[in-house]
Amino acid sequence: MDRILERYERYSFAERQLVANEPQSPANWALEYSKLKARTELLQMKHSHYMGENLDSMSLKDLKNLEQQIETALQNIRSRKNQLLQESISEMQKKEKALREQNNMLEKKIKEMEKEMAVRQQWELPNPNHGGNGPPFLMAPQLPCLNISGAYEGEAAEATRNELDLNLDSLYSCHLGCFNA
Repeated sequence: MDRILERYERYSFAERQLVANEPQSPANWALEYSKLKARTELLQMKHSHYMGENLDSMSLKDLKNLEQQIETALQNIRSRKNQLLQESISEMQKKEKALREQNNMLEKKIKEMEKEMAVRQQWELPNPNHGGNGPPFLMAPQLPCLNISGAYEGEAAEATRNELDLNLDSLYSCHLGCFNA
């Protein structure tokens, strides 16, 4: 059937070439109409065959040809599908990488902000050694005084005596032993 239509198209094409020299006439329109009608019928018939309809009238050779066309089309579809899936996977991997990098950057920023918050809290906490809320480096904490003489600015010796009762003999014997003669 296909061969018949192809021959018909070839002959009508050759005839059209002869008639092409003549101006457009209603006879040419009728010929063009019949050609387009035959082409439309052929396409409708092929479409119905691809859809699995009207297969009873086809020969074994035509059926094998149709099967080959369908298999080829299916292979093309599968290869295109695989190509699109690979492209999609590649895009998603790129997005995943970008999101991981962004996540790492955000984690670093969070850690930096936590450190800054910890430093701020240390600065804002009241220091028990002094009553102010200022930073700890402005006012040194009061250290216990070492009272070697036993009296402090005219007060009684018992009142100002430090808990640390040191005498210098222990220091001389440990660290300055080289000076003992």
